[in-house]
Amino acid sequence: MRHSLSWLLPLLLFVVAGLIHSQSASTSAQPAASGKMLRHVVFFKFKADTKPEQIKAIEEAFAALPKKIDVIRDFEWGTDVSVENLSKGFTHCFFVTFADEKGREVYLPHAEHLKFVDQVKPILDDVCVVDYWVKR
Repeated sequence: MRHSLSWLLPLLLFVVAGLIHSQSASTSAQPAASGKMLRHVVFFKFKADTKPEQIKAIEEAFAALPKKIDVIRDFEWGTDVSVENLSKGFTHCFFVTFADEKGREVYLPHAEHLKFVDQVKPILDDVCVVDYWVKR
């Protein structure tokens, strides 16, 4: 009997791990009371002559915005690691989450955001911005 049920413990661990991951993924951002979240996604393509220390400064400056602008509900970022070679030179992706349009309306003209934009503009070759309502 012990050998015939040896698959049960790994299965239970797998299910519990999945439930824990699902719960933590759904609560990582702080959605509005309605459960809606507005995502502001920004992709950067830096000029070819941009120095690594300039890029690092941009990464740090963008990551500092959530502490300076309280309407930001969640923030994450990363660099392209795709094997498909479809990034068209965009190397950095930043996700900024707001509870609603009012949050975005505060964020876009906010002095700290505008200061950041002034910092990044001179070294950008291109930028792509997409905003969307999160659907699950």
